[in-house]
Amino acid sequence: MISSGQTVIRRGGVQDAGSIAELHAHSWRTTYRGIVPEEALGDGMVAQRRELWSLRLVVDYGEPENTPELLVAERAGEVVGFIYLVPQPDGGVLIDNLHVRPGLNGGGIGRELLAAARAHVAERHPGAGLSLEVLRDNTRAIAFYEREGAERVRAQEGEFPGGFLLPEYVYAWPAGRVAVGSDRPESTDR
Repeated sequence: MISSGQTVIRRGGVQDAGSIAELHAHSWRTTYRGIVPEEALGDGMVAQRRELWSLRLVVDYGEPENTPELLVAERAGEVVGFIYLVPQPDGGVLIDNLHVRPGLNGGGIGRELLAAARAHVAERHPGAGLSLEVLRDNTRAIAFYEREGAERVRAQEGEFPGGFLLPEYVYAWPAGRVAVGSDRPESTDR
């Protein structure tokens, strides 16, 4: 468990499925409105997210190095964000989801979750790179990832629920730059 000020970041589990599903659906509806077709944000989204997270959090992935990790951010006992890390066959780790409760964006929660994720990857998957996919039109998220040292490595199309193909970018922190602070220039002040 990591605590900084009023935010606590902890490992998530099956008991978090409901709150993660609701936050996930609310974040999609807020962030992606106008970016993805309205049908992808429909009424059944909370139920779909609840089913997805209930399954993700109970599946046996086998070896620990193959098991995804859910990190949850809480403030005053309320889930305010989460990040989901999925080990990849190539040895890297994919940030499959990073969401902060709408209305709390820009308050440091995403940065704290990303720092915890980077520390987790550096510890549990030494030498692994970290990557994510972000919709091309999600400019706020792109600016955040770039400020945090991620590099755009390619453009592609991603498939959304309902079969919608949308343009997205892949961003990455290469293997040697996953540890927090490793992408920042060293200070020349001596």
